[in-house]
Amino acid sequence: DCGVLSIPARSEEFRDNIAVTIGIGEALGVPAFNALYGNRVSDVPPQQQDDLAAENLTLAAKAAAAIRGTILVEPVSGPKPYPLRTAHDVVAVLDRVAAPNLGFLCDLFHLANNGDDIDAALDAYAHRIAHVQIADHPGRGEPGTGTLDLERYLTTIEAKGYSGYIGLEYIPTT
Repeated sequence: DCGVLSIPARSEEFRDNIAVTIGIGEALGVPAFNALYGNRVSDVPPQQQDDLAAENLTLAAKAAAAIRGTILVEPVSGPKPYPLRTAHDVVAVLDRVAAPNLGFLCDLFHLANNGDDIDAALDAYAHRIAHVQIADHPGRGEPGTGTLDLERYLTTIEAKGYSGYIGLEYIPTT
């Protein structure tokens, strides 16, 4: 489902797991939490899903603040009913919720796979990045197996102030 936070029939599932997830993060010293938005569902208007997502992100952000944690929002490729496909889509959600501990999970593979202009996205939103994930494109292989200039993108992200971890989320070819 690419997450459940915007799906009314599964909202309680998301809410019931906030405290558990934050507790696990606190115990492990992991302060960042990926809150996948959820696919569009046919029986609920998009605006209703977006309102619910904002409510759930607000609840998650408040809970994460207790451990100085960050809630991450990610663009995803693949399933077409997933509404957050570009950096702009994610930042619009961050702006709508406006919690200080919400951040952009910049997954360079997903941005490329969705056809987003990565250079323009980094110019506009690098200051909103709270976590980075990489895989090469096409194919989602390890760095050097595709056409993305990952070194240049990561250098740009670092130059714009990001100093956190880089998650490796690729399918190995060796």
